[in-house]
Amino acid sequence: MILHHLMARNLFVVSLLILSLVFNSCTAHSWRNNSSLDDVGPRCEPSSHPFGLCKTRAAAFGYPCEDHMVTTEDGYILSLKRIPHGVSNSTQNTTRIPVLLFHGLMVDSVSWVLGTPKQSLGFILADGGFDVWFANTRGTNSSRNHTSLTPDDPEYWNWTWDQLAAYDLPAVLQHVYDHTGGQKVHYIGHSLGTLIILAAFSEHRLLHLVRSAVLLCPIAYLYKTKSKLTRLATQILLAEAFHFLGYREFNPVGPVSHEILLIICGDPEIDCYDLFTAVMGPDCCLNASTVCNFLQHATQSTSIKNLIHMSQMIRYEGVRRYDYGNAKENMKHYSQPSPPLYNLSSIPTHVPMFLTHGGQDFLGDVPDTRHLLKTLVRTHDSDNMEGPREHVPPLPQITTSTLPLGEMVGQRTH
Repeated sequence: MILHHLMARNLFVVSLLILSLVFNSCTAHSWRNNSSLDDVGPRCEPSSHPFGLCKTRAAAFGYPCEDHMVTTEDGYILSLKRIPHGVSNSTQNTTRIPVLLFHGLMVDSVSWVLGTPKQSLGFILADGGFDVWFANTRGTNSSRNHTSLTPDDPEYWNWTWDQLAAYDLPAVLQHVYDHTGGQKVHYIGHSLGTLIILAAFSEHRLLHLVRSAVLLCPIAYLYKTKSKLTRLATQILLAEAFHFLGYREFNPVGPVSHEILLIICGDPEIDCYDLFTAVMGPDCCLNASTVCNFLQHATQSTSIKNLIHMSQMIRYEGVRRYDYGNAKENMKHYSQPSPPLYNLSSIPTHVPMFLTHGGQDFLGDVPDTRHLLKTLVRTHDSDNMEGPREHVPPLPQITTSTLPLGEMVGQRTH
């Protein structure tokens, strides 16, 4: 009976998957044979020595680096990296303000140091006098351990960004706070790293640990995303289909992602010859070298369930917990028939928050970012948007792009 119910619920999903494979097979194979991924492939062979933040990137430029391990309440063992000071400011007795960098979806902390010391935010902050810490979420290459599970266990991948906000983020922030003498932490999140801190703040959690929060390319709202590729994958419930077929881990350069691209790249409106642009929007600064660096060293796994959750954010307005698909399951997890909302307008105002956004970003698009900013400042008068600051080293200025300054960057202080 249970199997029959599951098959009935998911039959249309599997049908879509099969139909897509059948009707788009010629086009998909043509794309595969001619795509820029295959063009890049011979020049970007998988590296036998992937970049490690400490052993390769920091060491190559002479920066000190430490490895820390943090265990979450639900048993995931996370790697946390630290660059305690810059190359030329190594005075031991200097008290440095801690900064935590939290990466985005399907990358890890190496993404903060892929460039030179003058190009990489992690190095810039260390040289600017900060004590810099780098988070790595569960499932990434350096954070694949657990107290009782292995990545081969399906249960290991039974999580979404709800759990990153509830477990990974608190564990990492508390560790940084404890190891820096109880100093509040400047938080800088990119993409997914912005979503989880907003979710925590909306429930009035972690506020006592955070000095300020910088949100780079925030993705709290995704309802109006401009990425046709992302929208198509969401509309045909592609992540749900692969989850139903038994897949739990999603590696962006692995076989599952290749099969997904074979399906969605059969659509004539999707430009898969330039996947970066198709997903994220036009970029001024990518070239063959930076793309190779990224593909060889930065891409990381996430859970299929997490992709389902992200898809739900595109299909439905609002920021809410994972939807289990029926009232009974939602009642089991939330004691209500639908997943509860994260009320972002309830975020307290005493923690300064800074938002910056790229006007051509397909994921953190202009309308959704404006909606987020209006939600965050809804209860504030314009005269109350900026207040006194603590006497701490200033964060490096973050430039904004095409939106007017007042719409692009919101600073919230008490």
